[in-house]
Amino acid sequence: MSALDPVRLVLDWGPRLRLSVFDVGLACCAVEFVAASMSGQVPHAGGPGDADVLVISGTVTDKLAPAVRRLYDAMPEPRYVISMGSCANSGGPYWDSYSVTKGVDQLIPVDVYVPGCPPRPEALLHGLQQLASRVTQPAAVRPVTGSAPLVGPPGGVRGPQDLRP
Repeated sequence: MSALDPVRLVLDWGPRLRLSVFDVGLACCAVEFVAASMSGQVPHAGGPGDADVLVISGTVTDKLAPAVRRLYDAMPEPRYVISMGSCANSGGPYWDSYSVTKGVDQLIPVDVYVPGCPPRPEALLHGLQQLASRVTQPAAVRPVTGSAPLVGPPGGVRGPQDLRP
């Protein structure tokens, strides 16, 4: 029976290595999510009940906040959240508006923040990789911190100098 133990280990890890994603596309960051999903590396969930990861991409308004919370509550455990873009992270350029939630982390716990306005598709893919590595680490090895990691694209932050031919 010990010959099956490695097989059981792989079968138990399988669902955690391939996280299905449900996107809540609220603004322009949703376009970047679609661009990232065209790479074929983002497995889509049919709905929040089938998802492992909820990606909040865009501006969350106070009026929309209860709907975002309901989507999160509809997800099965364990559930993970990626906040994508400045608006989802902190309100973005609309932070001083009376109707904008100052970050989705005021509503639901966030596991990974993807910075940018809008973030590049590579940044989202890097955030998904970071989340997958956190999920597959044993709980005893995970760093204990008070906040989720802020991830950027591999190779550092890109700026206007990269647009020159």
